[in-house]
Amino acid sequence: MDKSYYGRRDRLVQEKEHDVYRTNMKLPEPTGCRECGAVYTKGRWVWGQAPEDAYKTVCPACRRIADKFPVGHIEVRGGFFTGHREEILNLVHNVEKKEKAMHPLERIMEVDDHADYARITTTGIHLARGIGAALSSAYSGEISIKYLAGENCIKVRWAR
Repeated sequence: MDKSYYGRRDRLVQEKEHDVYRTNMKLPEPTGCRECGAVYTKGRWVWGQAPEDAYKTVCPACRRIADKFPVGHIEVRGGFFTGHREEILNLVHNVEKKEKAMHPLERIMEVDDHADYARITTTGIHLARGIGAALSSAYSGEISIKYLAGENCIKVRWAR
């Protein structure tokens, strides 16, 4: 008997990226989100008015929010944050407003504000990265960005 046959271990082929909130099938167009009113048309989610007879579903961002399953994690720390909390959090919300206007699936889920730090969670990677870049650009400081491979997740830390 050939031992190499019995000693063989079949490897499990892993997907490059697994995101249960992203559908592999194309939705019927137009499709409206029951929760936020975003409309799926021409292959993407946009803000707009869906016709009355449009297919209804819940968009990926609303599903993430309901499931409390963020993709972006931002941590803001430091003495500068403590002294400029309101200004920094206004910047964070302004970045979200700008990004969300163009991309309905990019939203802040929660701002967990503490005495000496804040944790912000988002429905999308791009918004989290954009918030980190805006903080770094506006206030300098130290920024750390870590993509978690295979988890479709980003962790951003900013401190000053």
